[in-house]
Amino acid sequence: MGLTSAVNSGINMRRTITIAALSLFIGLQSAFAAPGGGSFEPTVKPSNDAALEADFAQGEYLIKSEKFAEAIPYLERVIAKKADHADALNYLGYANRKLGKNDVSLGFYQRALKADPKHKGANEYLGELYLQMKDLPKAEAQLAILKELCPAGCEEREDLEADIAEYKKAAKP
Repeated sequence: MGLTSAVNSGINMRRTITIAALSLFIGLQSAFAAPGGGSFEPTVKPSNDAALEADFAQGEYLIKSEKFAEAIPYLERVIAKKADHADALNYLGYANRKLGKNDVSLGFYQRALKADPKHKGANEYLGELYLQMKDLPKAEAQLAILKELCPAGCEEREDLEADIAEYKKAAKP
């Protein structure tokens, strides 16, 4: 193959690649075009994961700083974006319980456990709420769930066991 043939071969190869790329682009463009014409509108909106995670991180920070009322708006924004965010629902339950809003707290814990029945934190905190509501059998039911979730033990199980033991000790005359 001479120099001229090699150059022509390279040019033909580039031309073939360019035509293939343009065909692919045109094909993809029409595949994503809005039905009935009009402008391109993506069917999947860009994710707000960064904003959601920032709100969750701020809410969690405020919970850990015991600024429960301040944490609530951040956590509410999280569940407005992702209604089944079990961690945010759990923290909303916790914040409301710490603010004395037991009925509101109960609803958030139940929603957290509906989203993730194996959520150890929500099971523990719901058990603690039941103790505050003086419902020992329900608190013990939450402990039974934690015993199934972590048969070898876990912090949530140990905390609720200690709280139940303390509750029983305080209830004895």
